[in-house]
Amino acid sequence: MNVKNPLATLVKGLDCFSEWTGRSIAWLTLLMVLVTFTVVVMRYVLNIGNVQLQESIIYMHSFVFLLGAGYTLKHDGHVRVDIFYRPLSERGKAIINLIGILILLLPVSVFILWISWDYVIFSWHTLEGSQEAGGIEAIYLLKTSLLVMPVLMILQGIAELGRNILVLAGQAHLIEEDSQEHPV
Repeated sequence: MNVKNPLATLVKGLDCFSEWTGRSIAWLTLLMVLVTFTVVVMRYVLNIGNVQLQESIIYMHSFVFLLGAGYTLKHDGHVRVDIFYRPLSERGKAIINLIGILILLLPVSVFILWISWDYVIFSWHTLEGSQEAGGIEAIYLLKTSLLVMPVLMILQGIAELGRNILVLAGQAHLIEEDSQEHPV
């Protein structure tokens, strides 16, 4: 029997989005290694420097960490002090997760979004570029990730909130069954 639960559908959709963004942004790690290798060879073998390539490594590193945060949350990869959490039942863990999401994750994400807004808008307004001669003239794009990251965290936080509500309602199987039918 395949009964559609709107909350389970929302959780699955948000999980798929986080999975897609995380897997997409992960390719930057390979590119970052290749660019770093190129910079090292250019600098120490050919005695040539390239500021744009060097700055691109900083951009990619920032994008991987900031834009991969929602994916990391989905896979429970964030640091957790689980002295009390680990031995709890699934229901107990769901209660702790709900409290953490409502009291910490969502408010902090909204705060980061709010506090970064003017900073990023000003950067876009001035089309802020690199302070280095020959650097990347798009710092405003880098700073935009300060807005995208909390949005991705809020979306995945909503998915985690829904997942934990389903656990407390005894309906966690709806997500598990659905993910087994359609693996990502």
